[in-house]
Amino acid sequence: MDTRKHEYNGENIFEENSVDWRGRPSNPVKHGGMKAASFVLGLQGFEIMAIAAVGNNLITYVINEMHFSLSKSANIVTNFIGTIFILALLGGYLSDSYLGCFWTLLIFGFVEFSGFILLSVQAHLPQLKPPKCNMLLDGDHCEEAKGFKAFIFFVALYLVALGSGCVKPNMIAHGANQFNDSKQSKTLSRYFNAAYFAFSMGELVALTVLVYVQTHSGMDVGFGVSASAMAMGLISLICGTVLYKSKPPQGSILIPIAQVFVASTLKLKQVDSSDPRVLHWNQSKEQPNGESTNNLYPSERFRFLNKACIKVEDGKESPWRLCTVNQVEQVKILLSVIPIFACTIVFNTILAQLQTFSVQQGSAMDTHLKSFHIPPASLQAIPYIMLIFIVPLYDTFFVPFARKITKHDSGITPLQRIGFGLFMATFSMISAALMENKRRNAAVNSNKIISIFWITPQFLIFGLSEMFTAVGLIEFFYKQSLKGMQSFLTAITYCSYSFGFYLSSVLVSLINKVTSKSSPGGGWLSDNNLNKDRLDYFYWMLAVLSFLNFLNYLFWAKWYFHNNRSPAASLQLESNAPKIAGDDNIP
Repeated sequence: MDTRKHEYNGENIFEENSVDWRGRPSNPVKHGGMKAASFVLGLQGFEIMAIAAVGNNLITYVINEMHFSLSKSANIVTNFIGTIFILALLGGYLSDSYLGCFWTLLIFGFVEFSGFILLSVQAHLPQLKPPKCNMLLDGDHCEEAKGFKAFIFFVALYLVALGSGCVKPNMIAHGANQFNDSKQSKTLSRYFNAAYFAFSMGELVALTVLVYVQTHSGMDVGFGVSASAMAMGLISLICGTVLYKSKPPQGSILIPIAQVFVASTLKLKQVDSSDPRVLHWNQSKEQPNGESTNNLYPSERFRFLNKACIKVEDGKESPWRLCTVNQVEQVKILLSVIPIFACTIVFNTILAQLQTFSVQQGSAMDTHLKSFHIPPASLQAIPYIMLIFIVPLYDTFFVPFARKITKHDSGITPLQRIGFGLFMATFSMISAALMENKRRNAAVNSNKIISIFWITPQFLIFGLSEMFTAVGLIEFFYKQSLKGMQSFLTAITYCSYSFGFYLSSVLVSLINKVTSKSSPGGGWLSDNNLNKDRLDYFYWMLAVLSFLNFLNYLFWAKWYFHNNRSPAASLQLESNAPKIAGDDNIP
């Protein structure tokens, strides 16, 4: 490990030090690069395969084997998925502050693996489950899992949630850490596309092969296969150990942030000044003499925070009253990316519909393809079938072509990529509304059941939309000039999923409450029968909300771009003035 003392003064956030698995300085020839990152991609593919197979079919197991009611089962599944994404923050914090990416992956990877093993054992042993009972025919008399049986189940389930939540942000960050941000920008962008390809392959196998195993061979075997997939992922991670380069943890990443807010609050009455002589520079790294390309200068955005780095006493001030320029710029970057993150919440609300109401749509349609029955839940595999072909084509043909026009290493900037994905998501809901209207009219007016393939366009459009938005968001967050906080920033992107699903629940309840007052037949979504509900109206509302969200995103993207092209940045280009944090990665 890097044995140098790390103080809470902010400058460590921007250090570029990398070490190998033994804690020694990494060799750029021997360590890092796509070869090292490929082992991390192996973990990512197998991990998503394991967790997706459990998550997508968990409600079946909870109802049929553990005999929980439908409402309880739905809450168990949503709480499980929500917990995974919230715990991503814990994984990012522990990695950046104390453990580093590799050790966080290894430790919590084994935690997740142990959870899969315990789930498999619990599903296999009759002593750990309630007596067999058909919940569909005799649900009122089925014994619900309680006591020790329920305890074992929830311990296993939340071991998986803890492990998966802490692993997710570090897989992306550890793979990206194998590249030099400034010298390998093109390769880094290609890695993010490869990471999404690995994700798509894992989801596809989970939604087809692993779900088939669970259905035909039993959930105990299915959970065991998930455990085997996780084991393969850990083997892949360990095989690349000698090739990895890692960024050493910096100590608590939250204390320097808190210090900026405290110091700026205590100096509210202080007159703002841009005079370098009154600013608190770290003498070894931040002298405003223009000699180092890593020097920083206070930017114009969130100017009130600049007061935190103004010296008011000749003697040494407490770090809670005086912060360095780097600390202040770090906090400004965090604040400036929050609106971009917030604009993806509605996007994930749309994703929630494709995993709930769209599956319900499919259940009310003809699911037969000659003699083969198509499970409605398997429709979620359709976009991933498309993406395993689209992603390589995008990276191989579109990016080089766009790069010649835009001169940007990624072809198009992360912000442009996010925006295009958000725009396309609107058409996913428009397609869903049109198809639901067609399905309902056929069922109500003609007593016909149309084919399930009519709703595939909404899945295909959203899959393409997700390729742009999800990858663009991760690349955007990772490339922020917050050295030492990449895992935590990546973890923030996963919180959008939790907020999106929560917003979906709020919207459904709110729409039902409002429309039930104006409609004698009840709310749009108040009945269990889609032929009586107006799901198409709900989809149209989401299409409008999605488009408004896109317009809102355009405003904040422009605001972000403007604030990263501040007047001080122009001055810097014309002189040897210290640079502004974030200038390296202006989108």
